Amino acid sequence: MTGFLRGLSGLFRGLREFFARVRTAVHLPGGGEPRAPGAKRPHNIFEAAAAHVAACAEDDDERSAETAEWVSPEALAFGINELACRAVIALARERSESPQTVARDLLNLPVA
Repeated sequence: MTGFLRGLSGLFRGLREFFARVRTAVHLPGGGEPRAPGAKRPHNIFEAAAAHVAACAEDDDERSAETAEWVSPEALAFGINELACRAVIALARERSESPQTVARDLLNLPVA
């Protein structure tokens, strides 16, 4: 199990490094311009995912729809996937169970 978690951790580390390189290599229009005082900064993928999942958990359809507009649907899906993976890993460590057992339990699926 620890080998699986190490592998998963390495995978996420690699993804983070990849996206960090992409972010520095790609210049987005308006990315380098200073914001006006009081202007809101754009939301990032993980802020959008956290707010969206929290709104869904609280059955707040209005807030859920608002957060879905902060980033592209693909970016939101990536952020939600990352959040789900981190949550399952954290719960698995807390419960001393495998991530697969925790994920199946959260979804009320029978034991594999």
